[in-house]
Amino acid sequence: MANFVTIEAEARADAGKGAARATRRQGKVPAVIYGAKETSTLIALDPRIVMREVTRGGWRSRLYEVKVGADTQRALIREVQFHPVTDKPVHVDFQRLAAGQKMRVAVGVHFQNELLSPGLKRGGVLNVVRHAVEVFCDPDNVPEHFIAELTGMEINENIRWSDLKGTDGIKPVITDRDFVIASVASTKGMEAAAAEAAPAAGGKAPAKGKAAPAKAAPAKPAAKK
Repeated sequence: MANFVTIEAEARADAGKGAARATRRQGKVPAVIYGAKETSTLIALDPRIVMREVTRGGWRSRLYEVKVGADTQRALIREVQFHPVTDKPVHVDFQRLAAGQKMRVAVGVHFQNELLSPGLKRGGVLNVVRHAVEVFCDPDNVPEHFIAELTGMEINENIRWSDLKGTDGIKPVITDRDFVIASVASTKGMEAAAAEAAPAAGGKAPAKGKAAPAKAAPAKPAAKK
């Protein structure tokens, strides 16, 4: 059974920009719960609750039970809008969940046993391609995260979707290949790539065997007549 985080909310009667501004003047964050072929529900949230959730990380895949009086609705947070100057939350969009209806959600990847990777022990670095994977799953079967096991990983080896733990019964959005999640890369290869890219920042490097062109001497001022 999936774990749900409970959020207390208040009902809002009116929609529109004017009503949203009035909600903000009351110290609340306007929000809406939509989806599952039901009428949208207008609510108002305590801004401290919103900030608590977005600063925890992984909020895009966290499951919520939004309580509005005696009514409880299960939902995902799909978007949080912030004020461009104050960075305070100004609006939240929730997507309503329906039992048995597949939903698209991003699930984070946790990497474990880095000390048991021979490649990392020898100075390799973990190159993470995807910190989260978008998948389709039932609302009651959303994992908190997937596990990427690093035990035995050598330099130039990859972790792919099929290597993750906790994916039973879950379908990834990408289905045409066994995509890469992370790899153990050689630091030498990364240093070489950085060295090749460095000249681009300050102009082209001179070709091998050729000296850089000399700068022209400044012109002498003309003699006064």
